[in-house]
Amino acid sequence: MSEVVTVAVIAGSKSDLAIIDEVTKVLSDLGVPHEVKYLSAHRNPKGLHEYVAGSPAKVFIAIAGLAAHLPGVIASITLRPVIGVPVAVKLDGLDSLLSIVQMPPGVPVASVGVDNGRNAGILAAEILALGDPRISERLEAMRRSWV
Repeated sequence: MSEVVTVAVIAGSKSDLAIIDEVTKVLSDLGVPHEVKYLSAHRNPKGLHEYVAGSPAKVFIAIAGLAAHLPGVIASITLRPVIGVPVAVKLDGLDSLLSIVQMPPGVPVASVGVDNGRNAGILAAEILALGDPRISERLEAMRRSWV
């Protein structure tokens, strides 16, 4: 039997691979089951909706540049936490960051720093650690290793 996916990492295109790799390295190091999907909010809205609505993930990480609608669209489909990772494509990522953090009331999206996939993976693990002492222990060990 395969492990249940607890984090879904979604990117609008394969050009975001370097950031995806940062996210998945953290999740793998912490033993958090995850999967990566490439789904665009603009080019494949129906496929994105179907995936999110049917996903078993407890947390979504959405990597998006430019207009960066991906995290907000995901948040409009689910009540589960969504973490946006703004990508520096133009304007040093300020356009992406503002698109992610300027969500309307009632549709929150968390955001990490521009191009900071590592923090997105850590934040997703922190959310999951609230209900999983094994992830909590691994996070604590990871933090201890930084000092």
